[in-house]
Amino acid sequence: MAEKLGDDGILSVNPKPSKGFSSKLIDLLEALVVKLMHDTSLPLNYLSGNFAPLRDETPPVKDLPVHGFLHECLNGEFLRVGPNPKFDPVAGYLWFDGDGMIHGVRIKEGKATYASRYVKTSRLKQEEFFGAAKLMKIGDLKGIFGILMANMQHLRTKLKVLDDSYGNGTANTSLVYHHGQLLALQETDKPYVIKVLEDGDMQTLGMIDYDKRLTHSFTAHPKVDPVTGEMFTFGYSHMPPYLIYRVISKDGIMQDPVPITISEPIMMHDFAITENYSIFMDLPMHFRPKEMVKEKKMLYSFDPTKKARFGVLPRYAKDDLMIKWFELPNCFIFHNANAWEEDEEVVLITCRLENPNLDMVSGNEGKVLRSFSNELYEMRFNMKTGSASQKKLSASSVDFPRINESYTGKKNRYVYGIGTFLDGISKVTGIIKFDLHAEAETDKTMLQIGGNIKGIYKMGHGIYGSDPIYVPRETTEEDDGYLIFFVHDENTGKSSVNVIEAKTMSSEPVAVVELPHRVPYGFHALFVTEEQLKDQTLI
Repeated sequence: MAEKLGDDGILSVNPKPSKGFSSKLIDLLEALVVKLMHDTSLPLNYLSGNFAPLRDETPPVKDLPVHGFLHECLNGEFLRVGPNPKFDPVAGYLWFDGDGMIHGVRIKEGKATYASRYVKTSRLKQEEFFGAAKLMKIGDLKGIFGILMANMQHLRTKLKVLDDSYGNGTANTSLVYHHGQLLALQETDKPYVIKVLEDGDMQTLGMIDYDKRLTHSFTAHPKVDPVTGEMFTFGYSHMPPYLIYRVISKDGIMQDPVPITISEPIMMHDFAITENYSIFMDLPMHFRPKEMVKEKKMLYSFDPTKKARFGVLPRYAKDDLMIKWFELPNCFIFHNANAWEEDEEVVLITCRLENPNLDMVSGNEGKVLRSFSNELYEMRFNMKTGSASQKKLSASSVDFPRINESYTGKKNRYVYGIGTFLDGISKVTGIIKFDLHAEAETDKTMLQIGGNIKGIYKMGHGIYGSDPIYVPRETTEEDDGYLIFFVHDENTGKSSVNVIEAKTMSSEPVAVVELPHRVPYGFHALFVTEEQLKDQTLI
């Protein structure tokens, strides 16, 4: 029975795994399967270099060296979450598999403090109990070996070696702040609530299920409307209903579920909102366990023969009867920048990808991620005529698009994206500023200044960045603010947090905060303002 901590639907996560004969027997069986069927010669690149995990947390380290000036609008906590496995994998490992670790930099009155903490998930707590990796990895799910490894977890759960009462998520993908709560997210699980303390330290309070109203998974990319304060989210599943839409009020009350009808289970990593609509993406990245076994593919595989479908649903619909579906050429999308309404059209700005192969993110080959060529696109859906169109806005590769979030759901001008230039999606070599009011130079094969590209901040040789967050100054100009992001220098082994001018994209950072040790490459970031820190729900 889950123990409720307070009046905000936060559950104390206390799984009850067990050691004993069953546990040891399954361990022996698993070791035999791995020995006979796993190819140990395959390199695990996502466990090496600066992808390698930090095994220990870092309590707050105060008074970090700061070069330059930290503007008062940066008072708050800059956070980034990412995969950081505490225990070595039994066999395979995908970058998405690692335990969620949050790296935080507390900024106040020009001074900076750094801390790092694991998200105390049920998964992490159970593996700490055993002192070893016990739960299935996505990196194992390939071929007959994948089926056998999945059965190991099924056995452990059935024999109560593992406790699945709280799910098996890693909380390693992204962060969002809503209704006084900082949430750590991963799309196969429910959110975990994190509290940021005054000194910049972080504490996992538990899991949130919105007073038992959340019974399904929760996307890593919910949208918070800056005007209404509501949060919009969804969950997808390999069992019907395959897609469920939810609205959460500004007061943290989750509304009734709205199942969205799609023909088969898919992967849907992101969606978008406008003032009046929510936009869902039925893209042909299908859940195909049979292909996983027969063709030794990943559990999700892309079908290049099917169209990309986009569903536009009134935001407060009680069912999906009013959804309008639009078709565009075959593609996949990990991340959207923004969406808005223009007359009879709904406009989506997104990072579009052709023919993705998830085997290419296995980390078993050296530079396979060069094949992920995301390009910035504008898509338009005419709500009156039912027609759809798209327009290319950039060369490749652009992803993790960011905007001034006060423009979420309404027309904006500037988009900031990570550029991966030569090193594939896994290492960020630059940050690009796009002006959506300018015409794109679509004949270019590389990301260069000109046309709609107004600036590029290049990291430098052997230096790599991460998800940039826009922090506004107190002005009405959309781009009058700063971009803040983690940086790692592979030449020196040192990491930092860099701050640059969003308006000018100057090559000289406004500020550089030296960190006490390297920070591994990770996923999504978030800036929590001083006011939001003060408004955190009291527990």
